[in-house]
Amino acid sequence: MKKAVLFLFALSIFSSYLSAQNEPYKNSRLSIEERVKDLLSRMTLEEKIAQMRNISFSSFLTDGKFDEKKFEAKTNGVAYGGIEGIIYSAKQLSEFSYQMQKYIAEKTRLGIPMIVTSEALHGAVQDNSTIFPQAIAQGSAFNPELVNKMGKIISRELKTQGVKQVLSPDLDLARELRWGRVEETYGEDPYLIGRMGVAFVKAFLENGILCTLKHFAAHGSPLGGLNLASVATGERELRSLYLKPFEEVIKEAHPWSVMNAYSSFDGIPAASNKTLLTGILREEWGFKGYVYSDWGSIDMLYSFHMTAKDEADAAMQAVKAGLDYEASSECYAKLDSLVKNKILDIEYVDKAVSHVLSAKFAAGLFENPYPDRENFDKFMHQPDAVQLSKQIAEESVILLKNEKNILPIGPEIKTIAIVGPNADQVQFGDYSWTKDNKYGVTPLQGIKNLIGDKVQIKYVKGCDIHSTKADFSEAINNTKNSDLTIVFVGSTSGALAREHKNSVCGEGYDLSDLKLPGIQEDLIEELYKTGKPIVVVLVSGKPFAIPWIKEHIPAIIVQWYGGEQAGNVIADVLFGKVNPSGKLNVSFPQSVGHLPVFYNYYPTDKGYYKNPGSPEKPGQDYVFSKPDALWPFGYGLSYTSFEYKNLEVSTAKLKAGESVNIKVTVTNTGKTDGKEVVQLYVRDKVSSVLTPVKELKRFEKIFIKAGESKTVAFELPMAELALYNTEMKKVVEPGEFELQIGSSSKNILLKKVIEVIE
Repeated sequence: MKKAVLFLFALSIFSSYLSAQNEPYKNSRLSIEERVKDLLSRMTLEEKIAQMRNISFSSFLTDGKFDEKKFEAKTNGVAYGGIEGIIYSAKQLSEFSYQMQKYIAEKTRLGIPMIVTSEALHGAVQDNSTIFPQAIAQGSAFNPELVNKMGKIISRELKTQGVKQVLSPDLDLARELRWGRVEETYGEDPYLIGRMGVAFVKAFLENGILCTLKHFAAHGSPLGGLNLASVATGERELRSLYLKPFEEVIKEAHPWSVMNAYSSFDGIPAASNKTLLTGILREEWGFKGYVYSDWGSIDMLYSFHMTAKDEADAAMQAVKAGLDYEASSECYAKLDSLVKNKILDIEYVDKAVSHVLSAKFAAGLFENPYPDRENFDKFMHQPDAVQLSKQIAEESVILLKNEKNILPIGPEIKTIAIVGPNADQVQFGDYSWTKDNKYGVTPLQGIKNLIGDKVQIKYVKGCDIHSTKADFSEAINNTKNSDLTIVFVGSTSGALAREHKNSVCGEGYDLSDLKLPGIQEDLIEELYKTGKPIVVVLVSGKPFAIPWIKEHIPAIIVQWYGGEQAGNVIADVLFGKVNPSGKLNVSFPQSVGHLPVFYNYYPTDKGYYKNPGSPEKPGQDYVFSKPDALWPFGYGLSYTSFEYKNLEVSTAKLKAGESVNIKVTVTNTGKTDGKEVVQLYVRDKVSSVLTPVKELKRFEKIFIKAGESKTVAFELPMAELALYNTEMKKVVEPGEFELQIGSSSKNILLKKVIEVIE
């Protein structure tokens, strides 16, 4: 009996082997190119075009279950490229994914699995997934290793749901602060964004999940800060700034998907920009994956940009430019008639489909299309995920001001007034699956969790985030009768495809002013009049213009949306259990009129006269102000102090193809253990074209015990000092470069000059 069973098993294996030989695309031993070529040769035009399109699970459900008849009616029994189910729980998506992939494997002609896509900027967006700090908080931690660990945990959760691709990370530069999507970015600096992006993408790819870099390109600087607005920049700035993170991540991490931007650059929408999608992305950088349309962006070519006359024209423009895959619109349905009527050459469709199929083979989708349902309970929202979410939040909190060391809160404080619209409300940020307090810890609850009944707490909301009317009387009375007041102000963003009520931040929620929304600052000013000490905590997805608060309030903390453990974290920081170590990844403006405020500006862009004025003494640059940031990129205080000394470089003169080694000693001169972000900037002293006053080139976050010293070493290839010269050639020009070491872009503590020679 055993021999018969073994014989049948061997026969089954041999039959499968023969089948793979007859259908090479099913043979995992062959190269991706060979498998794509074979499968493409077997496909009909209908099957090819279906691979270029996305559908939603919501179209195929009956009573919450996958409905084969609906699926057949919609798809004509042909597998599409991909499918999404953003609004469902993790458990539901897992079941839907299994049923759908099973149907495709058993009942479609070629059995091409579909890519189940989701969002994962700071955790999967399926209900009950772990909620990590928003991307802007990840950036302020200045710790790519934590982002990599986060990616591995999110991948683990996504595998149980059947997700094979995430529409993340966002590599846009946050250079226009009115833009609602600032919170989705890692910050304003291309080098920082690139390092975070590489860490993110590698984690997902190592776990068999594709990442989608977005938004290609320059989407983070829309005119007027309005989402989808055109971008005003030149080719040199495009290549020197906006494309840098994308190029770095593509060449180092090798992702298989890129998403086009909604916006236009130099009059050409990104969705139909052949220079971007084919010339730069593929021909210059060697990108092998597929371009995924941002949702509805192909349709927008005729409905919004007005560069196409109809859906068919939009489809032809996009596919010719190199946009392989359409999401959330129906333009690519027109490709069938365009090809059959010989208006569009089939080669464009074949190229696009080959890119999509390459990504599917790279993800191992044909070998394992199903969700890891057996490990669902083992992998979803586990203690190590919650702990990592907390750690990222801890390292992202930024201490902006601490006059007379009012923080951390000491045992002499017996009564605390807690006030503000964000005191007892979770703020996870956009691309989350909930805004409900029961899925996270609010600051009020976190403080109660930490101190129990040791300190009397008096809480009142005071006002909401957006309204212009409120009664401050109870908040004022509580402040008068307390030793300390903590005010939690800021912003609120929606939950993806769910709750967006009263949002003032997030996708599609742009601001014309950067003052704190509503009457939040009025509330702070009234509490200040009591004469009692006040701490302001800005819980937000973007910087706000708060010069009055900076001048008058003794202690200020920024907590970007900190994930599900944010309340416990801010309590630990306030009471000294955690020493803050976050640094600003986005500069703060004095007002909306001071925009742009990023640190890496040109030498000409912060005034010529150097005679800033005030209302009492008008001047120039500006008449009543100065053009500086309120707080600059890289800034962040600690409960301890650090001393920088002994800057060493391996050589003072070197050639363009060589590298310089840099060392610096950092000492914790305080009484508290702490973490410091050591930052290396470079200034090109003389260049043939304008270059920024400084650019971040390296950083490292280190932990130093009180009284101890550590040496930080950087290696910097001169190739990274290249610019695009007057002929638009990328070159490293001979000349002097100033190496700057500091604790922020403004607080440069040590300098050395090196020279690049011929």
